[in-house]
Amino acid sequence: MDWAQILVIILSVFLAIFLLLGIILAIMLIKLTKEIKQVTDSAKRTAGGIESIVSGVSRFSSPGFALGMIAKHVKKLKNKRRK
Repeated sequence: MDWAQILVIILSVFLAIFLLLGIILAIMLIKLTKEIKQVTDSAKRTAGGIESIVSGVSRFSSPGFALGMIAKHVKKLKNKRRK
């Protein structure tokens, strides 16, 4: 066997190994991106749920807070007029 033929065989074996590793890596990256998409979808659902809860709470708390501030100022005005 000639040295050139041995070199071609060695290089073709390494090329086959790197090709196989590349295919395995590509498959792993596809699986990873699917998992990342699932996590981001879950985070979006959670954020949407929290947002709806906060908007519901703010509907009830804003009028109460405003009425409390108005009541406080009315009491101050009444106390000033009495004095």
